[in-house]
Amino acid sequence: QVQLVESGGGLVQAGGSLRLSCAASGRTFSISAMGWFRQAPGKEREFVAAIAWSSGDPFYADSVKGRFTISRDPSKNTVSVQMNSLKPEDTAVYYCAASSGRSSLHIEGRYDYWGQGTQVTVSS
Repeated sequence: QVQLVESGGGLVQAGGSLRLSCAASGRTFSISAMGWFRQAPGKEREFVAAIAWSSGDPFYADSVKGRFTISRDPSKNTVSVQMNSLKPEDTAVYYCAASSGRSSLHIEGRYDYWGQGTQVTVSS
């Protein structure tokens, strides 16, 4: 099992920045990639960004490309996402997830473990 704990959510004005972090514990040797998803009220959960654990190669949803930056620190088993130029439509619960796979990281079903989520609210 892998346990994931997110932190860093909160309330920010449009145009502002937030940094979310996720700490992994347990069987972290099984992790090949980690990702962030989000779910806005009344909407399905959607892919935000992912990062390959060994290479650090990032992947982004088009909606956040150029504004969000995902990074990881394998020595600390943490993954973070720096969110800049936030928009009201970025408001959602953000979830960290861990995958033992290396492909199709934009798909929820590729992830084996999920965090509890952290709320991000962007006011206009």
